[in-house]
Amino acid sequence: MAGQVKTRLVPPLTQEEAAELYRCLLLDKIRQVGTLSGVDPYLAYTPPEERAQMASLAPQDFTLIPQAGSGLGDRLHRLSAILLERGHPGVVIIDSDTPTLPSTYLLDALDRLQNRSTDLVLGPAEDGGYYLIGLKRPCRSLFDSIPWSGPSVLTETLRRASAQRLEVATLPPWFDVDTPNDLARLRNDLATNGGDVAPHTRAFLFERQAG
Repeated sequence: MAGQVKTRLVPPLTQEEAAELYRCLLLDKIRQVGTLSGVDPYLAYTPPEERAQMASLAPQDFTLIPQAGSGLGDRLHRLSAILLERGHPGVVIIDSDTPTLPSTYLLDALDRLQNRSTDLVLGPAEDGGYYLIGLKRPCRSLFDSIPWSGPSVLTETLRRASAQRLEVATLPPWFDVDTPNDLARLRNDLATNGGDVAPHTRAFLFERQAG
C-alpha cells in the first residue's frame, strides 16, 4: 500500500511507484520460490483482512498464513514456530526484496538445513542484516529485541546463536533493495544481465525509465 512500503525509496520514486515496485518484488520472489521442488511454499501476510488481495498474487500451491505479533521479531518467531509445529522438519524464511538473488542460494539453504549437524542457516545481507533465516526448532532469542533495519542485525543474531550453542551455516552475502543506491545498482544489474531474472521488477524499472 502506498506510503507503507519502501518509503526510503521516496524520492526518487513516488509513494505509488514504491508500492508498485514492492508488488513487483513480491511477485518475482513468489515466482522464484515456486521453481523450487520438494518444499511447501507459504506466503505470510499482514493485515489479516487482506487475505483475498494476497491470494490473488500467489499460485494455488502457496499456503497463505497471516502474520501475528507485536513487531518484526515477534512475527518472525511466531511464523517459524507455527510452521514447525505443523510438522515441517525445518523452515526457511526469506525476504521479498532480493530480486536478483540466485536460486542456487535458496537450494543451498535447503541442503544445509537437511544436514543433521546444522541448526541454523543465515543468508547475510550486505547492509548488515540477513535475507534468509532457516531453522529446525523455535528459538525466540534469535528474534527478540534485535535492532532491526540496522547494521548489526546479523552480528547480533550470530552472537545469540553462539550463546545457544547452535551450529550455524552461512550462505554467500547478497544485497537487498532498500535505498536509492540499491535501486540504481539493481537497475544496472538487470540492464547488464539478460535472462528471465526478476521479470516483473525488470518491466517496472525499464518501462518507467522509457516513460
